[in-house]
Amino acid sequence: MDSYAFIGAISVLAACLCMGIGSIGSAIGEGNAAASALQAMAQQPDEANRIRSTMFVSLAMIETSALYALLIAFLTLYANPFWNYAINQ
Repeated sequence: MDSYAFIGAISVLAACLCMGIGSIGSAIGEGNAAASALQAMAQQPDEANRIRSTMFVSLAMIETSALYALLIAFLTLYANPFWNYAINQ
């Protein structure tokens, strides 16, 4: 296996791990937030609109961690500094 194939394989593996771990944390957080919001809506139906809007804001904040993981995965795949090192060797 030459250095290009090795760097490409490691880059894909790193991107997959980054997205997998980043998505798991985000999915668990969103599930907990939605479950808590639904429980609060069931206990206080009059405040359901406020709880729902607060839930959507918090879900958007939680989702940013998955988007950051996606950004890092794209950087690992397409802006990998090790490609320049392999090309110059």
